[in-house]
Amino acid sequence: MAIATIYKICPADLWQAALAAGAFAGSPVDLTDGFIHFSPAAQVRETAARHFAGATDLVLVAFESESIGPGLRYEPSRGGDLFPHLYGTLDPKLALWSKPLPLGSGGHMFPRLDP
Repeated sequence: MAIATIYKICPADLWQAALAAGAFAGSPVDLTDGFIHFSPAAQVRETAARHFAGATDLVLVAFESESIGPGLRYEPSRGGDLFPHLYGTLDPKLALWSKPLPLGSGGHMFPRLDP
């Protein structure tokens, strides 16, 4: 896959704990599934709507896919679309940025995303 920006939606307190610890093992769903879920820009809004509907206190964290390492795999999910999954622990220092993902009346309000 080409270098791309990929995104992780995460509870803000969990992301803050990862920053403090220097490692992110994943959210509860990631731990259950055995990998850390990411979404590319074209899919992250649908991910928020499907899996985080009504959730507050979230952050959106951006990563350059190439920086994550060999544990990142693109695998089919949702209707055969490829989603990035990380098998392993994530170094939060690799984040390009993290921004609040507030909940508005029509769903989550996203910042500008890079493809």
